[in-house]
Amino acid sequence: MGHPRPQMTQMTPIDRNELVSAILSFLPSQGLLALNDIRSVLDSEIDRAGSDALMALRTRLTADSGWDYYEPDPLARRIHRVLANRFLAPGSEPRNAHHLEAIAGMPVVIIANHLSYADANAIEVLLHSGGGAEVANRLTAGAGPKVYSDRQRRFSSLCFGTIKVPQSAEVSSEEAVMSPRDVARAARRAIEVAHERLDAGDALLIFGEGTRSRTGALQPMLAGVARYLERPDTWVLPVGLAGTEALFPVDEATLHPARVTLTLGPPIRANALNAESRGDRRLLMDAVGLAIAELLPESYRGVYQPARPNDASAILRRARQPI
Repeated sequence: MGHPRPQMTQMTPIDRNELVSAILSFLPSQGLLALNDIRSVLDSEIDRAGSDALMALRTRLTADSGWDYYEPDPLARRIHRVLANRFLAPGSEPRNAHHLEAIAGMPVVIIANHLSYADANAIEVLLHSGGGAEVANRLTAGAGPKVYSDRQRRFSSLCFGTIKVPQSAEVSSEEAVMSPRDVARAARRAIEVAHERLDAGDALLIFGEGTRSRTGALQPMLAGVARYLERPDTWVLPVGLAGTEALFPVDEATLHPARVTLTLGPPIRANALNAESRGDRRLLMDAVGLAIAELLPESYRGVYQPARPNDASAILRRARQPI
């Protein structure tokens, strides 16, 4: 299947001053000295990158290739990493980073709980700064249509690769203007692109709930996410996020300093999960949900309680056995 020809979205081109102003508007109200300090940092990063880098960023901000892959932008990535130091409070860290050793250079699907629009950015920054640069540098995240129509979210998404995916009808009405057939076609294309990126060596990041939790507690994993795990020799890396709901609160449009932790679980072979679930995607994803819940404080576990034995916990236990 050929790739759609890139087109331009409704977002207009952006220049240097507009970019800096847009980033500053995304930050909480601060004193004039603090804002001037951040503006100086942003100007320095743009100067260091040069005009060609700014032009490339502008092109990526407005590109629209449909349900496809969008590459990261080096300048956007550097800016986010610089700003992260100001908004990730002391104690923000990845935990159990040694689990990344087993998946170095391997096709891996990272599945995390979803607390805020800043989750993927927090994961990328914490991996990069905490011993997981190998994975951070090949990160590609599934992103819903809103990311590509909103400039702030689009800029935030450019510090890693993204795949434009339609949201499940179970959690969103955004695709109401699309027919069920069109949504299904877009979903198939997104899965196809995801498998291509795994073959290319990317680390695929998926939020298994399909939407942010408004309470912080885990919601049921979407059964359809299991389709991302069908590629041979793929690993699943469960991760638990805590604190991003304070970094970027629901119903707010700015960042706030917060302590964020990213806890990594032992990688699991997707082949083993598929074999043990015998084609039952609901059970497979519930097993992944339990693996994530084990990494979270109790108040975040929601519908997944690791202490309760059930079919999903049995699948998880058997899938973790050495092959």
